[in-house]
Amino acid sequence: MHSTYSSAAFGLASAASFGTADFSGGMASKRASVFGVLTMARASGLAVALTLAAVTHERIPSAGALLWACAAGFAGALALPALYRALAVGKMSMAAPVTSVLCAAVPVLVAAISEGLPHPIQICGLFLALVALWFISRPEGMLGREGLGLALFAGVGFGTFLVCMRHATASAVYWPLAAALGTSLVMAIVIMAFQGASLPKLQFMPVVLLAGVLDTGGNFFFILASQRGRLDIAAVLSSLYPAFTVLLAHLILKERISRLQAIGMFAALIAVPLITGA
Repeated sequence: MHSTYSSAAFGLASAASFGTADFSGGMASKRASVFGVLTMARASGLAVALTLAAVTHERIPSAGALLWACAAGFAGALALPALYRALAVGKMSMAAPVTSVLCAAVPVLVAAISEGLPHPIQICGLFLALVALWFISRPEGMLGREGLGLALFAGVGFGTFLVCMRHATASAVYWPLAAALGTSLVMAIVIMAFQGASLPKLQFMPVVLLAGVLDTGGNFFFILASQRGRLDIAAVLSSLYPAFTVLLAHLILKERISRLQAIGMFAALIAVPLITGA
């Protein structure tokens, strides 16, 4: 039970870090190219991971672990452009929640096969958290059909990233994280060049670099959560990051929290103690 509590705590810390990173990256993307922001954010995250690996003298893991990490970076790098494209060509009210829920659902299914089902009360909590995630990610409005395929692809990609990182970090943390971020950075540079995008201007760099550091922090906390508990618990709790993005947008930008989002946040508060079995 103690490991479940620590896994849940790290999972929520991951969600907070991911959510704040998305808010920072979103602010920067309003004034600069999305892929330029992504490239610099990945570069700053990679620098942090490499620095931590050197400072802690972490042993370089096996080639198999690094391959898992590269696969994670590849999946994440493909998923993000698919999500952006889905948001552009379809309705955000469908693309965002489909992606978020699938991102959590893929690790849940993998954990059910590889680790068996959790306790019934935890199953209820996981299901309630997925419902909460749908409501939190879905703005008010009619559901659209365009972009659904891209949203499904993005959700599976992000979920695959989490599963691959679980396999990559069995014996190390920082080197696999660096390998994943390095792979993602290379792909981001290729996409940026293909799109003809430019890097953010100097005055926007602090926010962009902060987004990259926070995104790396989110990955780090997810790794700790998955090492100390079940993959499904770590994945679902870390996937609640939209709640933190919505809350920051409300507090800083004064954006209105919709009724559905408020219901989702309340459901998430109920889901957390159920997941931990408290």
